[in-house]
Amino acid sequence: MMFTTIDWENAINIRRSARSFEMRPVEESKLELLQSFADKMEIPFDHDVKIRMFKANMDKKLYTVFASPPDGMAFLANTDTCSVAAVGFVGELLILYATSLGLATCWYGHYALSELERIMPHLGKYAEQPMPKWGYGKGETDGERAVCITPLGYWQKEGVRFFDRVTETFISYKRKPVGALLENGMTEESLPAELLYAFDLARKAPSAANSQHWRFGVSDDFKTITITMPVGYKHMKWEHPNVDLGICACHFWLGLRLKGIDCKVSLSEDQGRAVWKFEV
Repeated sequence: MMFTTIDWENAINIRRSARSFEMRPVEESKLELLQSFADKMEIPFDHDVKIRMFKANMDKKLYTVFASPPDGMAFLANTDTCSVAAVGFVGELLILYATSLGLATCWYGHYALSELERIMPHLGKYAEQPMPKWGYGKGETDGERAVCITPLGYWQKEGVRFFDRVTETFISYKRKPVGALLENGMTEESLPAELLYAFDLARKAPSAANSQHWRFGVSDDFKTITITMPVGYKHMKWEHPNVDLGICACHFWLGLRLKGIDCKVSLSEDQGRAVWKFEV
């Protein structure tokens, strides 16, 4: 997947959720690169995630708090726990690649479903059923759905709302230290340098309202690492904390790859939460 030609660490460090865009289309050459990357990605586990590009109308409400630029990307999958978590992993690779191309993005689950169906028909027989207003609905739903979408475009600083500027400055950039996320008495000082590097990238993953709800488990021999969240965790607004877990797992996997560490990646469900396991 052109792994060595992309500065993944820089993409992780500079990528931010954009909520104000220039109303100009992305160059066709960049869209072709994105599609090619999506087609050739090597994902280290089985999944059912599909990627679709779409063209939006800035005069129609697709996102709740900003006008849509002309281009966007949707991440479709089944809606069980593991499939939703896989959306985060697969989608984040695409979003980081888009960042490396100079494009702005924003993970978005509360999109206007009827508008997305109008510009990107995807519901099939489910289009005949009553549609939720925002997103595909809560909990597990029959069939394949657009779990999240993202705009693709160019950030427009002048249009950023005061609330978003404050949020970005005082909330979104803040990240907990690795030590605060480790479980079972493990400390940063005890970790091998390569694992600490990968965890540092993992902790920089975006999450709804910057909740950072992931927790890192490390075996005593440092050969098995898990990324999950506390049992029963619920976000006050965001239906998909397991998407955030997938994003975090993606960052961790990239960190291992950047250090030349091969690993087996598996994804399972435990008490309603996704559990990512890395065996190095």
